[in-house]
Amino acid sequence: MAIKNLLVLAVLLSALGVSVANPKGLDLNYYKHRCPDAEAIVRRVTVQYVSRQTSLAAALLRVYFHDCFVRGCDGSVLLKSPNKDAERDAIPNLSLRGYEVVDAAKSALEKKCPGVVSCADVLALVARDAVLVINGPWWPVPLGRRDGRISRKSEVNLPSPFAGIAALKKNFFDKGLNTKDLVVLSGAHTIGISNCGLINTRIYNFTGKGDFDPAMNPSYVRALKKRCKPTDFRTSVEMDPGSVKKFDSHYFNIVAQKKGLFTSDSTLLDDPETKGYIDTQVATAGSSFNKDFSESMVKLGFVQILTGNKGEIRRKCAFVN
Repeated sequence: MAIKNLLVLAVLLSALGVSVANPKGLDLNYYKHRCPDAEAIVRRVTVQYVSRQTSLAAALLRVYFHDCFVRGCDGSVLLKSPNKDAERDAIPNLSLRGYEVVDAAKSALEKKCPGVVSCADVLALVARDAVLVINGPWWPVPLGRRDGRISRKSEVNLPSPFAGIAALKKNFFDKGLNTKDLVVLSGAHTIGISNCGLINTRIYNFTGKGDFDPAMNPSYVRALKKRCKPTDFRTSVEMDPGSVKKFDSHYFNIVAQKKGLFTSDSTLLDDPETKGYIDTQVATAGSSFNKDFSESMVKLGFVQILTGNKGEIRRKCAFVN
């Protein structure tokens, strides 16, 4: 389906007022009177950027995840610090990109409705619309988040690519997300790329004895070794080889074949619920994945948000007012 038709569909679904369980006081029509074109403005800017560089879809989705998992979905990952001690300066966030899309959308909104739309809401909309551009699922984004004023490098404790299933489940439970959300949102790796630096130990020296992780398919290890030499930390590696440009359920097929790039992918086979979900998606060609992903993204958008008089509406996303 053409991008234009997808965007029209999204607008129609939004206009129909898709039912969203909302315990946090957000509203699908939050800007209806104060900035009625807010979503259209963000969508237009996002399409301009992502249609030219489709890899930005995965990048922007990642920025949103990283924001919501530290202090909640408050736009704190967008803040810059002259002392290089903000969230974006933490090692896991140094490879984040796509900030310019959020900044451009915010700038366009400030011209139309100054001081009205939060950067936290802009990021939530940009992440959704970026996925839509590459023919991924659409989900409703209730609005009304406010921007946090605190961003600390020391607080960045994200779900780790080296983590086992118990640690990952705790990471998600601590944010009000469950085991199903964990496996569903891991499916975002269907469009992700990483680099050799994050997997070299796993394929060359897993236990310090020159071995590879036994949880990995040996043929996959051989393929990765051809791409990643022991001292190579920069070459890119696809998280969903063979389908990295398409938002689909293929990632679960890869994990089921023991070709998950990270420990955090492979370990999804170590829990009955997450493995059961993977098996179901493989058996049904991802019949429920888009719907499940949409539902989990809505839940993610409620994590530790600021509303009412908390926080502020930043004029520029990189700086507090």
